[in-house]
This record gives sequence, C-alpha cells and structure tokens, in this order.
Amino acid sequence: MEEKPDATATATATTVTNINDLPQDILIHILSFLPTLDTITTSLISTKWKPLWSLVPSLNFSYTHFPPYNNFSTTRQFFSEFIDRTLILKPQLPLKKFRLEFIYEDRYGYHVDSWVRYAIKNQVLELDLDLFIDKSFHIFEPEAKPNYDFPFSALRNSKVRVLKLCRCDLTLPANMESMNLWSMNEVYFDQVYMTDDTVLDLFKACPNIEVLKFEDCYGMENLRLCSEKLKRLDLSSFYTAERELHLELDCPNLVWLNIDCFEMGQFCVKNLSSLVEFHTFIVHGLEYYGQWCKVVKQLHRIAHIKHLVVQNWWLKLAPKDVFPKDFLLYNLKHLELQTGYTTYDLLGMAALLELCPNLETMNLDPLYKIVEDESLSEELLNKPINLFMPNLKEVRLKAYVPGQNQNQNQFISQFVSLLKKQGVVLEKIVLVSLYNGMSLPPVILRRRPPRAEVNEESSLHVEGSPER
Repeated sequence: MEEKPDATATATATTVTNINDLPQDILIHILSFLPTLDTITTSLISTKWKPLWSLVPSLNFSYTHFPPYNNFSTTRQFFSEFIDRTLILKPQLPLKKFRLEFIYEDRYGYHVDSWVRYAIKNQVLELDLDLFIDKSFHIFEPEAKPNYDFPFSALRNSKVRVLKLCRCDLTLPANMESMNLWSMNEVYFDQVYMTDDTVLDLFKACPNIEVLKFEDCYGMENLRLCSEKLKRLDLSSFYTAERELHLELDCPNLVWLNIDCFEMGQFCVKNLSSLVEFHTFIVHGLEYYGQWCKVVKQLHRIAHIKHLVVQNWWLKLAPKDVFPKDFLLYNLKHLELQTGYTTYDLLGMAALLELCPNLETMNLDPLYKIVEDESLSEELLNKPINLFMPNLKEVRLKAYVPGQNQNQNQFISQFVSLLKKQGVVLEKIVLVSLYNGMSLPPVILRRRPPRAEVNEESSLHVEGSPER
C-alpha cells in the first residue's frame, strides 16, 4: 500500500512561500538582529510591516551603519536627533537589549543620559554602550577628549542582567550595597578607569556577577577578585606604565579564566578549585617572557584543569626547575598550543607534554615570534626529541599554505613524521592550511586497522585526498 505524505508537513512546506507569509512574532524576532535604522526602513515594505519596528524588543543604534554627512560633527548631530525621535515614537515596551555605538562629545552628555534612563525605565535586560567603536573613528578627534560619565546610580533596583561599557568613566554612589542589583550577572568593561575601591564596590552592588571581563582598563594597583559566584573571568590588555599591578584571585567556583597581554607585578592564586579551562597569551618577545612566566608558574595551583591554552616558551621555562618535583597536569585532556616547529620549539613541546600524561587531544596554532629563537647548545641540538603522549588520540595542526614559508613546511613535515612514529594510540592528525586568514579544507590522516605487514609509520593514511 502506498504511503501518503503527511498533510501537515505538506501544508507547512507549501504555505510559507516568502517572508511576508511568516507570523508577526517571527518577523519581529528576525528584525531584532538588525540595526534599528534598518528595522525602521522595513516599515516602507508594506502595510503589514509598517508597525513592526516599534514592536521589536531591542534597540541597536549603530553609528557605523548611519549614513555619513559632510563632516563628523554634522553626522553626530543627525545621529543623536535620529535616536531622540525614535525613542519618542516607540511605544513604552520592555526591552531585551539596548545597544549604542557613538563617538561621544561633552555636548551630548544630556542626550546619552536620557537614552540610558529610557532603557532602564523600560526594564532593559542588556545595556551596551560602545563609545569608542574602533581607532578609525578617532583619527581626527582631539586626544584629550573627556569620556562619558556613566550614571551608575540610575541602575538602582533595575532589571539589567548584562552591562557592557566601553570608554566610559564610572560615578559610583556612596552606599553601593543599597543598589540592589541582584539580577546583574555579566559585566564587560573596556577602556574604563577604575580604582581598587571601584572594583570592590562593584561586587558590593552586584553580588551575583558570574561573568566578568576587564579589557584595557586602568587605574588599579591591587586587583583583588574575591567572589563565590564568579564563573568566567577575562582579563585582557592590561599595560601599566606608571605602576605594577598586583593580581590576586580567590574565586572557588570559577570554571573559565583568560589572562591575555597582562603586565603584572605579582600574581597570586588563592583558590581556583573549580577551574576547568585556562587561557593565557602574552606577546612572544623576550621582554615579555617574565610576564608569561609569572602566569604559567601558577599552574601548580590549578593542576586540576582539563583544558589549557598557552604559548610554547617551555624550553626556556625549564619546568623541572620551576615546578615541584611531583607536579603533573593529571586531569588535562585538551591542549591548545601556539608553537613553531623548529628544534627549539619541539624541545619545548616535549617538556610540556611530559607534564600531561593523560592528554587526549592537542590543537597546534601558528606562533608569531617577534625575535628569532635563542641559540641552542650542542648538547640540546643533538638531543633526541621524544614526545611523551601515551594517551594522545588526535592532533589538529594549523599552518600557512605550502610555498609561503618553505622552512616551516619542512619542519612541519618532519614533525608529522615524528607524530606517526611516537603516537602510540594516535588515531587522527588533521592538517588545516591557512591562507590570508582563512582556513582551507583540512587533510585528515587516520590510522588504519592494525595489520602484521603494516609498519608504524605508514599506518596513518590520508582520508579523502585525491589519487595521484
């Protein structure tokens, strides 16, 4: 008996022939991903579309998408007037997100204040102010231009869950404990001036912060983060020419940590007992090695991590001289290593792998070196490279396409041969070529089923490669 197609499925497939046939709530959801200027423009499509922009539960005022006029000053003036008109015409409905991209000037302080208060009054959940955008917008701007002074007291008893501020100053009320920002879960500050007391007061006002990111922030001397709620922490681009910044972490429930381009005096880990994933990146130049070393030396306090992202400076570090004799990263299952493939790099990789007996997967990314490798002694040049990887099952290697760096290609070829010989349980090697910042389709080497006549080195074969 012949099966008849499902009537409901057929109706669904044939009913919706174009976007106009979609239900209103789906159209509103689609519009919520567009800049507000574009959502308003859609009101010209038809009568059905005319009111939709006003029902979108998010506002995204994007300066980069706004049509430019004769000069920056005129563009800014028309942009601010556009925002004012939009907020007057839009019904008072709860907002999921309010995002503002703007190049701030003092004369717009009253406008920005009114926009922020509008969002808070309409119970916004995510408040995002980007008053920097990128460097290209500041080429002709005065260097000593004042920042916007964010009115933190306006958040009192608000429903904001996510707060993102870029290039703002903070004015904090005297009694931060009374702010009652219990719903605030995520805070992202970029180019924000903060003192040590500012950070302490922030946690008093927002005791439930779970995600915290400080990028290119300044003004602190002793950054002490002590929180039982914090789960993700990202500290990026801290350069303190005036004074050394001391960092102390006491966050027993933190599971993810990134320390990126961070200059510090002292680094103390008190309690990171729940940490699972740790990322660090310091510019790979000799003058920054000391900073990298301060961060990596704390690994013995977080030896329970399962995922590590780090650079290959391990030969210079000499782990046996830095860590306790019995130190091993027993729980580490996944390693992401930025590395080259010279003898210097491979000896460093070998030193790191000795600390990771249970490693199962390893990703290798290109490492940009400011200076060439340090010279090796005759003893190290002749030392056999033994990669300790008793449980390593997969290696994913990214490199620039052949022809861009012939020496690198030769080093990588030798390294792959080394993996084939020494990978006891290695099942797969994935080679990803990079060209102009893009990843090309990978070449995958898989291990063949064991046969008596197949030797170790040839037991990995290319999957899906064209026949020659």
